[in-house]
Amino acid sequence: MDKILITGASGFIGSFIVEEALKRNMEVWAAVRRSSSREWLQDERIHFIELNLSSEDELKKQLQDHVFDYVVHAAGVTKCLRKEQFYAVNTEGTKHLVNVLLALQMPLKQFIRETDTPQPNTEYGKSKLEAETFLKEVADRLPYVILRPTGVYGPREKDYFLMVKSIQSHSDFSVGFKRQDITFVYVKDVVQAIFLAMERGKSGRCYFLSDGQVYQSATFSDLLIRELGNPWCLRIKAPIWLLRIVTFFGEQVGRITGKISALNNDKYHILKQRNWRCDIQPAIDELGYQPEYQLERGVKETVAWYKEHHWI
Repeated sequence: MDKILITGASGFIGSFIVEEALKRNMEVWAAVRRSSSREWLQDERIHFIELNLSSEDELKKQLQDHVFDYVVHAAGVTKCLRKEQFYAVNTEGTKHLVNVLLALQMPLKQFIRETDTPQPNTEYGKSKLEAETFLKEVADRLPYVILRPTGVYGPREKDYFLMVKSIQSHSDFSVGFKRQDITFVYVKDVVQAIFLAMERGKSGRCYFLSDGQVYQSATFSDLLIRELGNPWCLRIKAPIWLLRIVTFFGEQVGRITGKISALNNDKYHILKQRNWRCDIQPAIDELGYQPEYQLERGVKETVAWYKEHHWI
């Protein structure tokens, strides 16, 4: 029985990784914080472990009695009040974990990490890229694979869920008047790729993940409207300069109140981008990755889940 450690196990993607690992009869160790919700981690076969990614000394004590075959490092932060927090968690946390695994001479078959684009335009992405650069520096001592999923959506996800709530309230907000090409990937396809990367991934390689299609910005909204029963909806398209003003003040208010706003500087840089295309052919050729969820199917399943669990 292979033993797998999954950091960020209580999160959106992490909880699905846990479920798939259990289906494969792996010995699953879910790394969580003491304050983390375990709502999606109810299976009695799950072993829990608390890891302090901010301290190598503590991490070493927490991991020294374990031997893992695989580590999927899904822990990270996507929103922060200050940019330094991205680097403290996404960059330094990854470095600390890897340094401890190396110090303990953990006989890993594969270390899997999800990162952003190779030319990120957000602090979140830049912090992930720094961690990726570090992994390259230790490539001779650590077998690792990098996965680059595009817009990940699905049950339990909360950012795209804001669009669902907005449309349910009869408004659909978008920005920019130039054409926007967008790519998506359903969470279960991301998980599929993770386990394929464990089995077939070439160490040091990076693979983009999407459903293989390119969509226009309104397509996601159109599908949501249909699955929500076609409520009347006011479509609001704002210029990018207005988004810049809104996100600037959203960032300032968040720092004053201590509450992270969904409309922040990183969100501005994401939404202003007009081209989110990527090439998944290497993942298809080398991993055997075949996305099972086109956007229509994925949105249908996601909205059904929101209804079933009374989110809407």
